[in-house]
Amino acid sequence: MDNKNVKKKKTGSKLHEWFKIRKQKRKDPYHLNELSDGEEDESDDYVHDIYVPSIQMDPCTSTKELRIFVGTWNVAGRSPVGSLAVDLDKWLNLREAADIYVLGFQEIVPLKTRTVIGAEDPTEATNWNLLIGKTLNNRFGSPWLTPLLNPISSDNYHYASTPDCQRRMSFSGSFRTPIRERSRKQLQLPQYTGSEYQLVATKKMVGVYISVWMKTELLRKSCVSNVKVCSVACGIMGYLGNKGSVSVSMIIEGTSFCFIAAHLASGEKKGDEGRRNHQVTEIFRRTLFPRSSKDDNKSHPLTILGHDQIFWLGDLNYRLYLEDTLARHLINQQGWKALQQFDQLRKEQEDGGVFQGWKEGNIEFAPTYKYSSSNCNHYSGGFPSRSGEKQRTPAWCDRILWYGKGVKQLSYLRSEIKFSDHRPVSGLFSAQIEVIKSTNPRFVNVNTFLPNTMTPARTSKNDNRAKSTLQSLIVRDMEASSNTGKYCKQNR
Repeated sequence: MDNKNVKKKKTGSKLHEWFKIRKQKRKDPYHLNELSDGEEDESDDYVHDIYVPSIQMDPCTSTKELRIFVGTWNVAGRSPVGSLAVDLDKWLNLREAADIYVLGFQEIVPLKTRTVIGAEDPTEATNWNLLIGKTLNNRFGSPWLTPLLNPISSDNYHYASTPDCQRRMSFSGSFRTPIRERSRKQLQLPQYTGSEYQLVATKKMVGVYISVWMKTELLRKSCVSNVKVCSVACGIMGYLGNKGSVSVSMIIEGTSFCFIAAHLASGEKKGDEGRRNHQVTEIFRRTLFPRSSKDDNKSHPLTILGHDQIFWLGDLNYRLYLEDTLARHLINQQGWKALQQFDQLRKEQEDGGVFQGWKEGNIEFAPTYKYSSSNCNHYSGGFPSRSGEKQRTPAWCDRILWYGKGVKQLSYLRSEIKFSDHRPVSGLFSAQIEVIKSTNPRFVNVNTFLPNTMTPARTSKNDNRAKSTLQSLIVRDMEASSNTGKYCKQNR
């Protein structure tokens, strides 16, 4: 009995030493021909208990293209009523459906004292979200629940990723946990079950509002994580919310995104562009996305410029360095290229005052501000001016800019929706994101790569012989490795 125990200990020690040597010396982890010598009857219990750590590899990445629709619209304090659903369909250009819709609004409530300094009221944000959801989903014949069944009660709604998504590898190159097969039910959004598009994030500050929607199929197949929102008020006295920004940050697979919807200082007097520049600087400085213990990616960007791809949209209020009569003349001639030479935003970029290095598509549409009234194609002011109209030189106040690699603009348009004194603007983008694939499983069962001759044939007569044969081969391998040093050379 004692001899048997000693024998087992020696055998176990030899097995441990053999696997240690194999791990150190092998070049090909799947090259185990020495384990196959024609013996077909190994024990199932014996072989299945053998595990060999897999070879460590660098993460393998590939790219994936997303279509992102970015839109901005100053709605002049008007509620989404009447035939606006038809107009919204045109603005969203649903004939060329995007994977992500990022919609920024300004003045969704009138900028009066009560709304600026009073408590936030989510009513108008909810109404806009319900209309957007209905428009996006009805277009594709998808169900959209009624407000009673599908309330959006918060103006600070954002999607929370599920544990499956949180287990994904961070793109920083370090592994937090092993990658696992993601469930097709990784995102749990029961309110929107069956819809083509899901609400991912919204944020409201007085009249500035952002709403981000994503295809349900994209959410199921991709890891969307660390969704965060932030608002920066820089209006009256530098801290009231009549002007400022609301932002959304998120990570899609291995690429971080930031969307900023802004409403900057108005005015066309000399020096007003400086106030706008200062507000942009404040938004950059004060927009923060603090990390939390729930974040699955410790390298999540804290600031706007820390993101891979950034989209800035809104009523930026930059005007034209041009006398009113000449501006209207160029507009009548559709001289967009000539008119752009006097655009404040382009001029400030060239002079290094703001948005250095940022891109904007070529503007080939008429100025979006200021129209006389709803249902009118006439710019406010001019000659002859209408009674009670404000004298305003038309300008491209509503803009979309972007920053980062992997972004290509496919279109830059304005829509002819006569709902307010601004025309909505949209940009369609192609964005390349990096997708990380799993190449680093923690353990590989040895039986997954053993030759077919190792398939167990369970015969009680040959079980002991099989074990003995495997052990003798291991001992022989160890002796050959230590005595001749030729094992590794033969298997290179």
